[in-house]
Amino acid sequence: MVASNDTVSARKPQSAGPQSGGDSGERAAGPSIDPADVARFSAQAAEWWDARGPFAPLHRFNPARLAFVRDRVAERFGRDARGREPFAGLSLLDVGCGGGLIAEPMRRMGFAVTALDASAENIGTARVHADQMGLDIAYRAVTVEQLEAEGAGPFDVVLTMEVIEHVADPEAFVRTCARLVKPGGMMIVATLNRTLKSLALGKVAAEYVLRWVPAGTHDWRQFLKPDEIRLMLSAEPVAVSGPYGLVYNPLTDRWSESDDAGINYMMVATRD
Repeated sequence: MVASNDTVSARKPQSAGPQSGGDSGERAAGPSIDPADVARFSAQAAEWWDARGPFAPLHRFNPARLAFVRDRVAERFGRDARGREPFAGLSLLDVGCGGGLIAEPMRRMGFAVTALDASAENIGTARVHADQMGLDIAYRAVTVEQLEAEGAGPFDVVLTMEVIEHVADPEAFVRTCARLVKPGGMMIVATLNRTLKSLALGKVAAEYVLRWVPAGTHDWRQFLKPDEIRLMLSAEPVAVSGPYGLVYNPLTDRWSESDDAGINYMMVATRD
């Protein structure tokens, strides 16, 4: 129902074309990305931090996402979320980070943050903004498959926020993400449910009536039911809980956690 970090137009394995990773010269490649849609989001890269621009719905959505992550991580690791840098000493991987709207507040909470995106332009925008804010975040223009192949991680917390409904092979993608979770750690997956309610509100209303996101941003057929994510992760040594719904209140113009997971929801996977 909100603008997403990455998107593909069809579920078929594809590799990205050449993507400059800025100073690092990295190139994102793998079956979970589509060059055409990476280019579409790359064209908007400079607007990620414009709260009134094309990512305005994501800016409104972000406080609810951040609160959910903060509270679940604090519970998992026995931290006081009200303290200064409560998650110092913990590592976090943000998969599909876009311009850094999640990565930056996570770093401010004390995490050592690694953030990935298939778009080198997004990574460039994220790096510049983080530098301006004085935040040291390890931004990479690579895919999660490439990161795993490097032997990177594991991480205490892995986030994949509004990405899985856009990738070519969601099962391979989310299992790769799960394998990067450290023993004792956790993963949070945020996505949209495949329901008639999400078709009416998360697709038709959001794109064609409210115009929160450009028409064609989402393919309702690629939305995932919570049980489908649970099944995808059944072969990995993680315990899955959820769904935890997030709903929008038009009267307050705010998002909040809810028992209603009919449109936006999150799943939590923990590794013992």
